[in-house]
Amino acid sequence: MRSPFRKALLLCALTAVGMGSARAQYAGHVSSFVMDARTGAVLSQSDAELQRYPASLTKLMTLYLTFRALEAHQITLDQEVPVSIHASMQAPSKLGLVPGTRLTVEQGILALVTKSANDAACALGEFLGGGDEVRFAQLMTQQARALGMTNTTFRNASGLPDPDQVTTAHDLALLAQHLINDFPQYYHYFGVPSFYFHRHLVPNHDPMLKIYAGADGMKTGYTDAAGHNLVTSAIRGNVRLIGVVLGSSSNGRRSMEMASILDDAFASEGVAPQPLMHPVAPRTMMIASARHGGRFAHSRTLVASNRPMEVADAPTGPRRFGRITRRGASVRMVSAHHVATHHKAGRHPRG
Repeated sequence: MRSPFRKALLLCALTAVGMGSARAQYAGHVSSFVMDARTGAVLSQSDAELQRYPASLTKLMTLYLTFRALEAHQITLDQEVPVSIHASMQAPSKLGLVPGTRLTVEQGILALVTKSANDAACALGEFLGGGDEVRFAQLMTQQARALGMTNTTFRNASGLPDPDQVTTAHDLALLAQHLINDFPQYYHYFGVPSFYFHRHLVPNHDPMLKIYAGADGMKTGYTDAAGHNLVTSAIRGNVRLIGVVLGSSSNGRRSMEMASILDDAFASEGVAPQPLMHPVAPRTMMIASARHGGRFAHSRTLVASNRPMEVADAPTGPRRFGRITRRGASVRMVSAHHVATHHKAGRHPRG
């Protein structure tokens, strides 16, 4: 039975939806959803259709459209993305990209999945939207409708606050399912706990990679209005789950809420429980990749991270990096779960 408080929340939400408003938001009130990634079976849900601000979970759609363009050979991983004044002026979290410089598509992907950098997200959005982030946001919303995300609207590539940029826990689970199933060749990026960008270590904001057995990626998000958001995918045995938590009151609580709903869902699927993990010892793996028919080859170093469990989802001061060129664009990635494939190369609202 719903408490009077939850009834009041839902009444406000339904009233807002009926009035055509997308501004009914409740940071601190959690919406959640868990599904089987393979079958789509719903294993648990709580206020999963309540419209919420996505914050940096918006970047999941930016990445979806990036992966779609890569698969269609419209862009390449090592293609250079220009940094506009507009992109450089995005609020933290950010890399501190300088107008007139460039980064590769792959560096943009890594910046989104680790630091969730808003300037890199905007630069990718402008790149894919023909120089216009607004046009790209329209493409994001169109793609959301095509995936069945009927209660989602996007207004920018990063998830920085916009009162009309909304989604639901259910819709985000659908997006995560499509990312996993539509682009398996790129899913490994979500499991990279950190990467080196111009000799600076850029850690991943996602604590689930380090604490939850079987977790191998997705995305964190935070703004004051949205609360602490999280999408996690985890695999144990032959079962892969997708969990969504929106509006939690803190990073730690968000992680524990996600662990709890995933544990319950794995149990319902007959998978034995596992305790939370401790950080693993570093290990290094090297792979070499060569640009087919091109002028250079480069290697990528991948190691397991032994860094603190989570980087705070708070603004950081900008870092200034010099111009990135193709010959200087080798990427050193830190990964506990995956080895990057042979694909060639190309910043989060808070959280």
